[in-house]
Amino acid sequence: MSISPFFRTLRSAYQAEIDDLTFDSEGKDVLRQRLAQRRKELPFLLQMLELSPEMVSVIFHQGFRFKLPAAMDHLVSHASEDLPVWDSLADTITMAPWAQELAKTILKEPLGEWFLSVAAGLEYLYGKPDRAQVGADDGEDHENEENEDGQDDSDGEDDGDERAGEEAGADWMVEQGFDRKD
Repeated sequence: MSISPFFRTLRSAYQAEIDDLTFDSEGKDVLRQRLAQRRKELPFLLQMLELSPEMVSVIFHQGFRFKLPAAMDHLVSHASEDLPVWDSLADTITMAPWAQELAKTILKEPLGEWFLSVAAGLEYLYGKPDRAQVGADDGEDHENEENEDGQDDSDGEDDGDERAGEEAGADWMVEQGFDRKD
């Protein structure tokens, strides 16, 4: 999967925004309450669609289900000005009823379709591991993807490396006093 510089930058900002909303000063998880509050602020947030889409996109957190990951992979490979139109994505995404209501309001805005594409892309990326954070620095993403049937779509070229890594991990766990899993 190739992620455009636009989505790569916004991905970090979106993650930070979710992190900021998650815990209060006492360390209690307040994400649900803060997202509900942010959703109520939609009329104010509409003016931020273009300048800070990551701050507004969080209102859709956990509101999308992606039926066709390949369409989302395609979306996040595009620059801001070249995003596929929302109508071409809408059939590949199921939205929670509350998210549908928010989307209706946003679609009335001049940048509404663009913004919904951005929000869907950010939420999709939020659910995927960030290869840069797990040590991959070659700029390429070679994740094993499962298709809709749960089958591995990878071509198998990294299977040997994966097995070696799993073996090393299992050996380390045994050294720490854990039993080896079969």
